[in-house]
Amino acid sequence: MTQEDKASLTGQSTGQNYTYILRCADGSLYTGWTNDLEKRLQTHNAGKGGKYTRTHRPVELVYSECFPTRQEAMRREVLIKQMSRKEKLQLIGSSSTDPAEDPGREPEGQTSPENEKKGNA
Repeated sequence: MTQEDKASLTGQSTGQNYTYILRCADGSLYTGWTNDLEKRLQTHNAGKGGKYTRTHRPVELVYSECFPTRQEAMRREVLIKQMSRKEKLQLIGSSSTDPAEDPGREPEGQTSPENEKKGNA
């Protein structure tokens, strides 16, 4: 058994793991994790990624963090999904507070689809 096989069984990774945020065509945000960021972005834009992004293409990568293990990336994904839209935009680096500048802005009291669907990848 190779080191990569062992790493896969124990949930460790010999490569890099990423938590990422995408901005969808309608301005909404999607959060996920992957071990191949470029390939995952292509998959989302091909309509074969997460169920949510299939109907909200094209998507654009606006934020990512790198982790040594998939568990860390997955934990960070959960934490980001628990954030409000405003907190996510701050994380991304956006300082837009004018609704006209943020077409994907959610009305007060509503949650984003990714917060409702905790299981998306």
